[in-house]
Amino acid sequence: MAARNQGHPSTSWYAQTANPFPDLTSLKGDHRTEVCIIGAGYTGLGAALRLAEQGVPTIVLEEAQVGSGASGRNGGQIHTGQRRDQNWLEQAVGPDDAMALWSLAQDAKAHLHDLITHHAIACDLKPGMIHARHRSQGADQDLAWRDHMAERYGYGQIRLIEKDALADELGTDVYFGGTVDEGGGHLHPLNFALGLGQAALKTGAQIFERSRALSWRKTARGMEVTTQEGTVICQRLILTGDGYIDGLSSQIDARVMPINNFILATAPLGDLADEIIRSDAAVADSRFVINYFRKSSDGRLLFGGGENYWPWFPSDISGFVQRHMLRVYPRLAAVPITHAWGGTLGITMTRAPYVKALAPGVVAAAGYSGQGVMLAPYFGRLLAEASLGEMSGLDLLSRLPTPPFPGGKLLRWPALVAGLSWYALRDRL
Repeated sequence: MAARNQGHPSTSWYAQTANPFPDLTSLKGDHRTEVCIIGAGYTGLGAALRLAEQGVPTIVLEEAQVGSGASGRNGGQIHTGQRRDQNWLEQAVGPDDAMALWSLAQDAKAHLHDLITHHAIACDLKPGMIHARHRSQGADQDLAWRDHMAERYGYGQIRLIEKDALADELGTDVYFGGTVDEGGGHLHPLNFALGLGQAALKTGAQIFERSRALSWRKTARGMEVTTQEGTVICQRLILTGDGYIDGLSSQIDARVMPINNFILATAPLGDLADEIIRSDAAVADSRFVINYFRKSSDGRLLFGGGENYWPWFPSDISGFVQRHMLRVYPRLAAVPITHAWGGTLGITMTRAPYVKALAPGVVAAAGYSGQGVMLAPYFGRLLAEASLGEMSGLDLLSRLPTPPFPGGKLLRWPALVAGLSWYALRDRL
């Protein structure tokens, strides 16, 4: 079971640097609309914006505040491609679908940039994504990956970076080389979500905050969604919410499990900022439980590391993450930690997203497994188009393998914790 979303965490640097956003009311009484969307994160807002652009009456129900789930708490990293790489996709769905999924991911990246430009979203968008190898082995795989992406997919924005050059770039010598993706990047994730929310509101969507959807059912009048203080009758329903969607669909519950990840922000680094991540790219390493980090617009280090699998966060998030940071940057031991927060995301067994038509008139997306910044807004658009009868994007994504966790919702947790703990142990060996 996921920890419930209580709103923007007061200890988040993102929340303390958020752009202005209007206070929205909660849903009270009975409402009718054409489409109801559950969840005002990237997916739900992307869907709402697309539907509103088409003039379709749309209501969005948000448990807490716009962007206050994973969409406003994550590392802000923009990775290229799907969550699983093209080699895996070629084996899982075949070369033709793998190529189609690559094209879809490239469309998602272009869509992200178009949203930011068209709606003038101030979210500190910056280019560059570095993948740092934490083991000495793997240089041959990096080379093969670069060549495969250039030759098979025509993607020439990946270059190799050797150990010494990477150490100079990052300001730490703990990595053994890696790759630089010039097509990746990073942004302020909460401000991007709030910008999407503003765009959806201006275009005509209705968004209700503090309006947790408790249940939904089919009736003679359509789908009936129940909240604490009201109901929504709609003809089509879109379920979003990723790791917070727990309890609204047995199909999703069986395949998507919530886990928690954590981030800190240091005080501004001063002169050290010129020595750490010189290119101002984002960084993610090759550990199973990855460390990911980047600099903020005001010269802090934003560092994500560590996760847990319970419906609560560690009592000392700052100390929990700082241990991971100091393994990468021991010289930051004396730099104060000013902010630390956690968030809940949804993962699947294969780490491929679960995107499906659950029933006539009901579509859903969840289980981004950490790849939501780029994919989720576009997947929201595809869910909106599926609600309007255009199923091609959803049909392609629905072919991704996302089997249920062993034991279903009730028994998935012990097996998953054991498995993830084993991989986490391997990171330390």
